[in-house]
Amino acid sequence: MTKRERPVKNGFRLRGLGEVSRIEALSDGVIGFAITLLVVSLEVPRTFDDLMATARGFLAFAITFTLLFHVWHTQYRFFRRYGLNDNFVIWMTACLLFVVLFYVYPLKFIWTLLVNMALGIGNTVTLADGSVVPAVRREQMPAVTALFAAGFTAVFAVFTLLYAHAYRRRAALEMNELETHDTRTMIQDSALNVCIGLLSIAVALLSSPRHAFLAGMVFWLIGPVQYLNGYLMGRRRKRLESRFDLASGEPLSA
Repeated sequence: MTKRERPVKNGFRLRGLGEVSRIEALSDGVIGFAITLLVVSLEVPRTFDDLMATARGFLAFAITFTLLFHVWHTQYRFFRRYGLNDNFVIWMTACLLFVVLFYVYPLKFIWTLLVNMALGIGNTVTLADGSVVPAVRREQMPAVTALFAAGFTAVFAVFTLLYAHAYRRRAALEMNELETHDTRTMIQDSALNVCIGLLSIAVALLSSPRHAFLAGMVFWLIGPVQYLNGYLMGRRRKRLESRFDLASGEPLSA
């Protein structure tokens, strides 16, 4: 399938269409394992009530799966576009995989909590002794939000560093003006997410527990911020596209 993939996509020449590197194969395996952990954490239902309880967790699983797939796809595009496998990329990939594995269960826990709250399902847990306790107490909400924001920030910090590394190697990679612009766009996209994550952490740690929801509301900034960034960078790309053959990635002759 790799050999059938076009060597140029939307004007960007793909430099990583050769044999899949060992670090890329490891990344695929680790992220696949992380997704598997989400599945095996759901016990096989033994009664209809258990089945319905499992079905209630489907939405949280779907959201978590989508987020992990987005991480995989972003890394996939990086390897395909630049084909870099130097020491910096290897160590940054190791950091990314560490964060993904560490945050699999916290990520699902948080989204299960949010989905249950949105659907009006009680967030209580029955312990081994039969006592029923809340899944999260109010005073724990800032820490829960900060934990989610820390994982979010770490993932996009790694992507910011990876794309910045590719930008520094633009001369060695012989990137043209269009490819350089797209690389800067990815740096800005990831860096903006890092800033939003850091802002959420600050709000979570500095506000009182009753206002912990504000830290979660910070993530609603992602939509308008990324839309504005995409709009501005998209306009610049349109001007560049007029000077390039998007099918070959080569500049048009004067």
